[in-house]
Amino acid sequence: MKQDALSFILDKSFEFNKKFYFISGNEKTLIDKVKKKIIENYQKSENIFVENIDTIDDFNSNGSLFTERKVCFVKGIKSLDENGIDKLRNLDCIFIFVQENSQKIKKIKSLFAKDKQAYLIDCYELDKNTKSKILNEFFKHSQIKVEQDIYWFLVEKLDNKYGLLEDSLNKISKLNQNDITLKNIKKILTISDSGKDKFFFILLNKNKEIIENYREKIVNSTDVNDLYYHCKFFCQLIIESKNEDEYNKKIPLYLFKERGFLIDLYRRYNIKKKRLLLSLLSSTEKMLRKESGLSLISGLRFILNIKKITIS
Repeated sequence: MKQDALSFILDKSFEFNKKFYFISGNEKTLIDKVKKKIIENYQKSENIFVENIDTIDDFNSNGSLFTERKVCFVKGIKSLDENGIDKLRNLDCIFIFVQENSQKIKKIKSLFAKDKQAYLIDCYELDKNTKSKILNEFFKHSQIKVEQDIYWFLVEKLDNKYGLLEDSLNKISKLNQNDITLKNIKKILTISDSGKDKFFFILLNKNKEIIENYREKIVNSTDVNDLYYHCKFFCQLIIESKNEDEYNKKIPLYLFKERGFLIDLYRRYNIKKKRLLLSLLSSTEKMLRKESGLSLISGLRFILNIKKITIS
């Protein structure tokens, strides 16, 4: 069965009670975190022996003399099929499979998604919604209090890769409450200043200028994905706000310079345009999941389509 990756990390009462864990996706630091969390959970409740093997063909069912259970980390899925999975069910061992996303593993992922003894966990780069969930848990358990401008600044600026985001939160946790200011947060965090985060605000410029900026600042798939999630955040503000007053209150405080532009943008939208924007987000998200990222040309089309809907 499918399971959200953040549930493994954030839910303190989550039950790790499956035979198989199949971890996939394209975000290596989140994959590593989920794998570590699974192993740590079993270590808390019983003595285990962790064995690393390349494929299931290398598996040896003999356990350690001094442990009750084996956790087997399998790096590849060669020779793994439905019959192979069934042969492993009665063995006193937990199996963790890790495989980056590709079309080749679609069939095996489908098997684990339907299997009641398995969790299928897809790990992708974080977006603003998932970063917000992580921040809420972090502040709840650390008892650190922050102003809204700092909170939304972190949602916007923290890295989309889980490992780098976690490093940033560890740095923040070492600050005294009185030292948690926007100025100090900016000092201790390494934040990219490539201009990608401002790209949305040239949305109404001439197409030629948008394309030139895009080619200058968006040079690889990571840049495209970052840009997509950044734009998605502002698109969702437009879609989800029932009126201008509600929308105005949702605009992050640190974007005070861009507030006028954002309000003007919202005023251009009616119900029909919001539906078109939602449809664009949905189709782009499906493409991103299917291909494990967006191509440079897909990212540019996405930006120009937002503009087309906005000015129509």
